[in-house]
Amino acid sequence: MPQDAFTLKHICRELKDLLSGGKISRVNQPSRDIVTLIIYTQKGSVKLDICLSAQNNGLIITENERTNPAVAPNFCMLLRKHLQNAEIRDIGQIGAERVIYIDLNCFSEFEQTEMRLYLEIMGKYSNAILTKDGVIVGALKTAALSDDVKRALFTGLAYRLPEPQDKAEPDDLNAIKAALENMSGDEAKYISEKIKGVAYSTAADIIDYYGGNATAGQVYEYLNGGYARPCVIYRDGAPYDFAVRSQNTDIKLYGSVLEAQSAYYLYVTTKKAFEDKKRKLSGALSSSLKKCEKHRANIFDKRAECAAAETIKLKGELITANIYAIQRGMTRFEAVNYYDENGGTIAIDLDPRLTPSQNAQKYYKRYAKLKRTQENLDILERENEEKLNYLNSIKSSICAAEAISDLVETEEEIKALGLIKAEHEKRKKKPQESPFRQYELSGFKILCGCNNLQNDRLLKSLSGEDLWLHAQKYHSAHVGVITDSKAVPDEVLLAAAQICAYYSDGREAGKVPVDYIRRKFVKKPPKSAAGFVIYNEYKTILVEPGAHKDIRKNEKQK
Repeated sequence: MPQDAFTLKHICRELKDLLSGGKISRVNQPSRDIVTLIIYTQKGSVKLDICLSAQNNGLIITENERTNPAVAPNFCMLLRKHLQNAEIRDIGQIGAERVIYIDLNCFSEFEQTEMRLYLEIMGKYSNAILTKDGVIVGALKTAALSDDVKRALFTGLAYRLPEPQDKAEPDDLNAIKAALENMSGDEAKYISEKIKGVAYSTAADIIDYYGGNATAGQVYEYLNGGYARPCVIYRDGAPYDFAVRSQNTDIKLYGSVLEAQSAYYLYVTTKKAFEDKKRKLSGALSSSLKKCEKHRANIFDKRAECAAAETIKLKGELITANIYAIQRGMTRFEAVNYYDENGGTIAIDLDPRLTPSQNAQKYYKRYAKLKRTQENLDILERENEEKLNYLNSIKSSICAAEAISDLVETEEEIKALGLIKAEHEKRKKKPQESPFRQYELSGFKILCGCNNLQNDRLLKSLSGEDLWLHAQKYHSAHVGVITDSKAVPDEVLLAAAQICAYYSDGREAGKVPVDYIRRKFVKKPPKSAAGFVIYNEYKTILVEPGAHKDIRKNEKQK
């Protein structure tokens, strides 16, 4: 839901109850558009994210751990200077505007002052402005008079509210009646355009609540009645929005608007972090894959050149055999090809500056060079194909990832390849090993790796009699079935194979052949790439890919 004034009214009321009397213990600015206040209250420590980006803006109670920059931005330093240990006196909303203020008692070694922090939750115009006695002390986003703006924002200037909209006030019944007198067409759009602080989604819920249309009195009652039914709205099984109240049926109710908002934004930020990480890793991998493909094309071109090696050798031999008939200064010689059963001839280009013997040696040297090149190409091609295969296995892991935890070890793999610059921190913690995907069926445990490093760990964790599965001729996750030396039922084998096929490159290919074998027959060659194994004496089952989320034990971790 857009952070309209109606929503902010409820959020402001709840923030006031929660944070009034609290003290600001820490101020952070993890990114350009987010300021975090850690506030001690009678109910414990509360983390308030002030999000001022164009898409996700609002005042959100969160438990998210964000990484702060090594050097704090200027606005963060300003807030730390004035608001460290400040007491929150009041939190309020300016009329029906999307502007929240926080009144503060600020303490320093020498004085106690009163300051006000204005938070303008206005989409791409969102901003935070700290004032004292109505004068701007600092702003997150400044705007000078030279910037050709309607409202200048810089230190020392008197703070002015954003220009009010020419709309009816939501708490003025007569104004609402006048505004909606000629309502027609899309009623929700009409209401949002005529009444201040009402977004289209709020107006649409008003229409739904009153059965398809709404009178001015009903609109007034909805906006001022104080009734709330905080919820997160779901669509296609995933959180779609949060609302103060909603007539949707696919919703999850919460005890407060703050809780509903926090739950929704936790999903949004987690999803964004996952997608950003996935995009970053895919981009880093893509450039290396392109280099390998280009190298493969160059090897192919070189092989085409080397294909003429025997012809080059033949020309050297024919010059030697006919050396008596060749004179220095000749540019071309037609020789009988004694390897041709039909007695054909072959044209040989000559360097007129060289003797016949030197021309023969030139062809021999070129032949020797092509043979050496051909031998090196075999090595280069093998190395390039191994690298390409390994990079594609990483790409497969990225494509199959379902949560950011699935990408942690994949990122380490990519860093080890030098495709992403590794962070140089004195006390950088070793990434925590993410858990396997785990399933349980008919008393048997099924494990599935999320990336190459996990696949290696999974292989080590299996005993010799456990089953190991891998999609045939596809990059896929390694899957293990813990047998405890018991015979594996067909339904368990089928489910394990379907999971293996699902987390493979063949997911969209219809039926996928999956090899299965006892772990003791699977070997990992020394110094081989992560996830690479060799095996024999296997059997194959043809299955349709299946996620089997119904038997997944750690589905909630996603």
